[in-house]
Amino acid sequence: MSAVARSVRPFASRVLAQKPLTPVCRASPAFRFPRGTRSFSQSPFAQVKKYTESHEWIELADGGKLAKIGITEYAAKSLGDVVYVELPEPELEVTAGEPVGAVESVKSASDVLSPVSGKVVQGNALLEDQAKTINSSPEGEGWIAEIEVNDAAELDALLDESAYKETIDA
Repeated sequence: MSAVARSVRPFASRVLAQKPLTPVCRASPAFRFPRGTRSFSQSPFAQVKKYTESHEWIELADGGKLAKIGITEYAAKSLGDVVYVELPEPELEVTAGEPVGAVESVKSASDVLSPVSGKVVQGNALLEDQAKTINSSPEGEGWIAEIEVNDAAELDALLDESAYKETIDA
């Protein structure tokens, strides 16, 4: 082995055992999006879901203008098998705490109270023929009414998911 090869070998072994070198040419952070972020803006009102102590939920969408209302999973389980849902009439003006519909089960019947003030856009027509959808998907396909919200700030007085779960666990 040549003298040059003997002198380079220990150096090459040390270099290969070290961490790989980072590239010298790197884009500055100002030109890249950090991991986990999106490159488009999202409204703070997009898909905000809140709950009431009387076991209704409201999910705000469309920039804070429209919301869907329904009963919570806890309420659906407490009611048992739902047999009939009274849907609101379109254009009905409601204030927070007023009935926006009713749910009747084999055990009992309950009013569904509007969490906020607004005007009913539509009732969930699916529930006219398939009331049991409330049992299988109370916080999804089993929504009861869609309303045009008068003031999205009313949602601030409602419970978020963790606060609602604390009320049903107590």
